[in-house]
Formats: sequence, structure tokens, C-alpha cells
Amino acid sequence: MIVFDVNETLLDIEFLEPFFAEIFAAPGRTREWFAQVILYAEAVSLAGPYIPFGKLGGGVLRMLGEIYDIAVTDDHVRQLGALTADMPVHADVAAGLAALKDAGCSIVTLTNSPKSPGPDALDRAGLGPMFDRRFTVDTVHRFKPTPTTYQLVQDAMGSSPDTIWLIAAHTWDTIGAQAFGWKAALVTRGVNAPLVLDGIPQPTLVARDVDEAARAIVARH
Repeated sequence: MIVFDVNETLLDIEFLEPFFAEIFAAPGRTREWFAQVILYAEAVSLAGPYIPFGKLGGGVLRMLGEIYDIAVTDDHVRQLGALTADMPVHADVAAGLAALKDAGCSIVTLTNSPKSPGPDALDRAGLGPMFDRRFTVDTVHRFKPTPTTYQLVQDAMGSSPDTIWLIAAHTWDTIGAQAFGWKAALVTRGVNAPLVLDGIPQPTLVARDVDEAARAIVARH
């Protein structure tokens, strides 16, 4: 079974860069914002409260506004919500999914984002039917890499850990999955890398994109 992270792994967050550049008049704020959203998602999961990912993203946008002395308005927060719901699928994703399906793999997603009330980016790209299930951490009110998020998928799919792969563009996610007993493929997309430290599980494989990761997994099995 193959479990896909969604944001950045399947969807292109660089789509948000013009929005952040317009507000902050500086490059790189998109990834700074996203890194802070992940940091505080993990923080609230450790501390106990739960805030849906989208609301957390809006709060972090306001926080960055305070840090850089930029006026972030309610309209900015609404625009961010609309744009994140409209992020496009990376061009390599369709071929990677097809390779996995052709090899007989079961494919699901596990995302920090809540379920969309209507068709989401994967549906609009015509890729929704490729997935057997679509999981969100909103079900368990804890964000990845909290173990209960991986347990959610494992239990629902009735799979054993040694049969599950995570494909993700984030090392914090691969660490969480591997600590839970899964294998993991890190998708670098030219901006990510493994955290090489003693005691830290290294990705089972590292690939440039989803298509390369999928084909490497198929070749192994």
C-alpha cells in the first residue's frame, strides 16, 4: 500500500508565491509561512489543542505580518484560503500514480488538511479515482507526524506496517512514518533533503519527484 502526503508532495505550493510576494514584497515568504504552519501544527499536537489546518495557516499569516510589520487583513486571509484550495497538481504526479496502479498497488492519501466540501485539486485534475481512500488528520484531531495519524490509515486499511510506503516531500513526515514501522520515499523536488543524523531513520529511498519515487518502489517489488 502506498500512502501519499498531499501538500507539496502532490500539490505545488509555489502557486502561492505571487500572493506572498505581493503582501511582503520579498521572495521566499511562501516557504517560510509553510514551515511555520508545520511547526505550529506539531506544537499544538504536542500541547493538546486542535485547530484546523486552514485556520492555523491564516493565523500564521497574521503572525508573519506582525513579525515584518505588514498589515495582514481579513481579506488576505480569505484569499489565502481560496488559493490553497486551488493549488495545482505537480506535472509528474499522474505518471507516478499510473505506474503504481499498473503494478497493483493500493493508493491512499493522508493529509493535514481537512476534507474539502466539494471537488478538490486532485478531483479537478481527474486523479481522484486513482485513490482507494482519502484520509485527513482532521478525523483524529492530531497533525502528522503524531503516531495516531499513521495508525488511522493502517487500521482503516487493515494493513501491516511492513507492507506500507509513505511518499512525502517532507523529512519530518518520513521520520514519523518510519518510526511507525513504514517504509518511506522522500521526494526532494529540488528543495528538500534527508536529515542525516545518527539515530534518525533515513528515507528508504530518495527521489526527485513522485514519478521517480513510484517507479523505484515498483522496481523494488
